[in-house]
Amino acid sequence: MQSLSGKLVTVFGLGRFGGGIAVTRWLAGQGAHVLVTDQEPPEKLADSINQLAGLNVEFRLGRQSVEDFTQAELIVASPAVPPHNLFLSAARDAGVAITTEIRLFIERCPAKIFAITGTKGKSTTTAMLGLLLATRRATHIGGNIGGSLLEKLRNITPNDHVVLELSSYMLEHLKVDCWSPHVALVTMLDADHLEWHGSREAYVDAKKNILRFQKPDDWAILNGRDPGAAALATECHGQVVQYGLDESRPFNLQIPGAHNQINAQGAFAAAQIAGVDWAAAQDVLGKFRGLPHRLQLVHSVGGVRWYNDSIATIPQAAIVALESFEPRKVIQIVGGKDKHLHFEQMCSILLRRAKAILCIGATGTMLADTLTRARVGTEPQVYHCGDLQTAVDRARTIAVSGDVILMSPGYPSYDQFSNFEQRGNLFTELARRADNASDPAGPKQPPA
Repeated sequence: MQSLSGKLVTVFGLGRFGGGIAVTRWLAGQGAHVLVTDQEPPEKLADSINQLAGLNVEFRLGRQSVEDFTQAELIVASPAVPPHNLFLSAARDAGVAITTEIRLFIERCPAKIFAITGTKGKSTTTAMLGLLLATRRATHIGGNIGGSLLEKLRNITPNDHVVLELSSYMLEHLKVDCWSPHVALVTMLDADHLEWHGSREAYVDAKKNILRFQKPDDWAILNGRDPGAAALATECHGQVVQYGLDESRPFNLQIPGAHNQINAQGAFAAAQIAGVDWAAAQDVLGKFRGLPHRLQLVHSVGGVRWYNDSIATIPQAAIVALESFEPRKVIQIVGGKDKHLHFEQMCSILLRRAKAILCIGATGTMLADTLTRARVGTEPQVYHCGDLQTAVDRARTIAVSGDVILMSPGYPSYDQFSNFEQRGNLFTELARRADNASDPAGPKQPPA
């Protein structure tokens, strides 16, 4: 593999949340001459810049020049940058090689790779699988779940396990390498990221790259309960296992929801290939408390439980969260940036199962109007709250012992927040304020 020492490398995208930090550090450690470029100005990237202090790195921030791409020897692009981007196209026309952090890692990884993708469920399944495989041998987890493995390459041996969560963006960029993992797991497929991919078909096609280049001795682990994932069985070149079917022995889990049972079944199906048995899996999965922002219990007081499911950025995810609890017990916060996805099914199920619906964000007015018009009688209660603070305040006035206050919005956060983590963190903070210290009488009783 060609050395990067002395090469002129442009890192395309630093990000306010440090997406380019690890790869920049690694490149500098390889002896490359690194230029980091980002369209955001330095003041918005201050924290990320500070994390690169002391490295021999040049910055071009707040403006971008085509020469920084055409005169480089290698471009390392953020996976969120579409391959047809103006600057990447210019670099390609100039004969400059283009790669991404995950491609750099995969090219150098000595271990067999277990990779997970899907519209929803991939982070939880990745975490579960990593814990299961770690019962057998050293296991390293990275990719879209967070945490670069590039700087850990020196510690990864051919006998280790590597578990990668791969997004549709990552898989689109990986297509040129004609690579698929030894074990590929697909959780479920629905429409998402259409503004990036251009169509549902293009999005699904990117996801298929996780299976497209497998060999006969590789494994495809598919969610048999999801039509989109199950349909990929006919296109697989490796050995196919479908999970989530009715005959599967259930695990005793701490985290709620039928979807998390399916996530556990998927992780176990993949882990079995490495020799993990059911008893060992139950021991590990029974202790798993879930990941932040994914149907995460963040507060409980007076018999009222508060769940942060900010990761629910599509309507189908909000439905799955709602169906994890008893009907007419859930006060659900919905709404956010409009991605022009079909929301009719979500509204129908909200009306059938929710106790109250609190609408926020750019889609809040539309959702509140739609739900109010479709409602029969007075249940569920529907409120247009506008913002999260107002929705939480309203939820506190409605909740009684036995209720669940669930933020599972069904929409992205970018209308009012920088990302879903910021939205989830605010909800968690607001939820933990909403205890009996501010209301000595405890939870409110139902309205007369």
